[in-house]
Amino acid sequence: MEKKEQEQPENSWANPIDIDKVAENPHLLPYAHTVGGMPIKPIDKGKVKGRAVTAMYKQTDMQLGQIKEQIELLAKQARAIQERISISEQIYQAEMNFEPLIGFTYHLYERSNGNFVLSMVAPREWGPNPPYQFIATVELLSDHTWDILEKAEVGGNG
Repeated sequence: MEKKEQEQPENSWANPIDIDKVAENPHLLPYAHTVGGMPIKPIDKGKVKGRAVTAMYKQTDMQLGQIKEQIELLAKQARAIQERISISEQIYQAEMNFEPLIGFTYHLYERSNGNFVLSMVAPREWGPNPPYQFIATVELLSDHTWDILEKAEVGGNG
């Protein structure tokens, strides 16, 4: 008697699975092999790349914005330091009839001849006709630098 390949038994109702429809390695199939299996869908690579590029631009724009804010802050701080240097130079060139004390407030003025004067008299204490042009109100710090508390508006008297 010859052997038949994959012969179905007479009572085929006992095994309802068709041998031709069973995979030997179902985990290697490019699609779900059971009803409850996870569907495998082809990926739209263009859509995925588009989302990734959009997210990348959003992130880098945010980071560049943060860097720009930091640069602006550093530039503002540098301008403030330059201003302190300029005022400090004017103060140390100014005429002083007293010794400035740390933590006290003083007022820097410019005479009509271009010389500077450091005074304890505030601009509003001079009355309607101050003898000098107000430059700045300053405080002497412990490191002998000057903190600018108030500065004259450009082109005008205090």
